[in-house]
Amino acid sequence: MHESGISTDLPKAELYGQLVQELRSLITGEPDLIANLANASALLFHSLPDLNWAGFYLLRKGELVVGPFQGKPACVRIAMGKGVCGTSAARRATVVVPNVHEFPGHIACDSASNSEIVVPLIRGQELLGVLDIDSPKFERFDAEDQKGLEAAVAALMQALPVV
Repeated sequence: MHESGISTDLPKAELYGQLVQELRSLITGEPDLIANLANASALLFHSLPDLNWAGFYLLRKGELVVGPFQGKPACVRIAMGKGVCGTSAARRATVVVPNVHEFPGHIACDSASNSEIVVPLIRGQELLGVLDIDSPKFERFDAEDQKGLEAAVAALMQALPVV
């Protein structure tokens, strides 16, 4: 079993630097996407403060289907362009939502969620899915979180074997 040594008391830039380094050590040499996403969701959930959900939705036959995650049971399928996850996937861009209750078409999988960040998983030109992270705190995510989580996703995408 892997024990995370990341301190949540660090400034965000340092915290994400350590998180990406630890993520790389977890996934290096492992070619299986699901195994890597499972470990990544656990690492994120237990290393970042004030989260109530961290996980992945994978693109399957034109819609997002829940993948490995940590938190309460989730919505299973999300249409492209719907909710924060579907919007991020359709735009192929990170979406940061300070207050999910003000996001048009927000899908409330967990009523405790008040803010959200979603980062698309893109390898080459292919959209594989999204990383979705929720918090019970309003305005939990900012530009530093976006930069750090995009770096984590980049590390995940780099770890995948060339097909």
